[in-house]
Amino acid sequence: MVDRKDLASWLQGPPSQPGQWPGRRLGLPEGGSGSIARPGRRLAALCIDWGMSYLIAWFLFGGNEGNEFLIMAVFAAEQILLVGTLGYSFGHRLLGLHLRRLNGGAPGPLAAVVRTLLLCLVIPALIFDADQRGLHDRAIGTVLVRT
Repeated sequence: MVDRKDLASWLQGPPSQPGQWPGRRLGLPEGGSGSIARPGRRLAALCIDWGMSYLIAWFLFGGNEGNEFLIMAVFAAEQILLVGTLGYSFGHRLLGLHLRRLNGGAPGPLAAVVRTLLLCLVIPALIFDADQRGLHDRAIGTVLVRT
């Protein structure tokens, strides 16, 4: 039988040990510049990017309903172009986030294409590890950090 204590431990998330934080295994600081971007900022940046993609698709292709594929295409183009060249999207920039490789370099265009395709599938972005890196970031060896 399920005990209340079991349920409460599941709701609290994975057990944390003193001196552990997301990104510690990767050599990143606990907070401030260079630390792992937290889920709230990531979600807010995604909402900003999706909203801007919606507006761009609306202006370019008219205000017709049913343009979900076009919105996704604009979102993917934004991610590939901006993340591949600058290391951040509009939402990332507004919220002080930056994508970089684990060795500190820029992600590059090929990595941006792979990351964007996985991000558009949604599920890989929802599965993340103890360092709060989604499968889309793990697949290409990148990390989203605060600037």
